[in-house]
Amino acid sequence: MAKKQILNSNTQISFRLSSHEKVCAERMKTLFKSMDELKKEVKEMRADMNKGKGAVNFLLILGGLAGVILGFLKWNG
Repeated sequence: MAKKQILNSNTQISFRLSSHEKVCAERMKTLFKSMDELKKEVKEMRADMNKGKGAVNFLLILGGLAGVILGFLKWNG
């Protein structure tokens, strides 16, 4: 009777361990998927920031040119 109970106990532990491994594997898969999505979002944000920097630089150049033209017209006009 004792051997049967030990065998049954080992079977239960084995079953619990395998079910725990399945749950952990699913969690890891979810975490990896989430990390991949975050990496994509960070790349998109960086691209948007670079576009914004380019737009600001363009506006600064236009403003500088407008200032030069107005200054030239004011002192030469």
